[in-house]
Amino acid sequence: LEEVEGGKKQADDKAKAGKGTKRISPKPRSKKYQEAAKLVDKTKTYPLPEAISLVKKTSYTKFDGTVELHLNLNPTVLGEKKEKKDFRGSVSLPHGTGKQVRVVAADDAILKEIEGGKINFDILVSHPSMMPKLAKVARILGPKGLMPNPKTGTVTEDVEKRIKELSHGQVNFKTEPENAIVHLIVGKVSFEDEKLLANVNAILDVIGRNKILKATIAATMGPGIRMQI
Repeated sequence: LEEVEGGKKQADDKAKAGKGTKRISPKPRSKKYQEAAKLVDKTKTYPLPEAISLVKKTSYTKFDGTVELHLNLNPTVLGEKKEKKDFRGSVSLPHGTGKQVRVVAADDAILKEIEGGKINFDILVSHPSMMPKLAKVARILGPKGLMPNPKTGTVTEDVEKRIKELSHGQVNFKTEPENAIVHLIVGKVSFEDEKLLANVNAILDVIGRNKILKATIAATMGPGIRMQI
């Protein structure tokens, strides 16, 4: 790293990089980010109330930023590698995410809109009897993460009840492919500290604190803040 920063390897790198190879330098952080990052001690793990207070101070966007929670889980939650499992579930946030969620029920009209390339929803809930018809648009919904799935509770006998639950703060979560990492939205920077605290605690309780190795909270464009579990 010192050699690269000092330019000692520049000639060697140019020689190794073939004709037409474009070297891309790391993009420097903005001045606002750097100023916000100075408020965070990277060697410290903050108590949750302090972390929430700090994440609001380090949010430098003009708009109402989103507060995100990133969790590194114990790899054992994924089971054996050969099984290619993931860890997923759902949690009801006491104060919602601050974002209006468009939840709709799958029917013939919605199916026709999807086939025409029109998707005006964030979550699609389906009755089991509708699933064979939705198979036709699985290639459209699948890559977008919108295909109803029993594991996420979006395939259910009581569609209306599930729509109400999802519309009032219930969110789904799952680990990254082959990585025991979960990313969740826990609210807005404008939320009162107590509301963010309640939302975060609800997530930690549902996932299981004993399964979490590391937790980081951050605003949309703010620095990550390590917090105590």
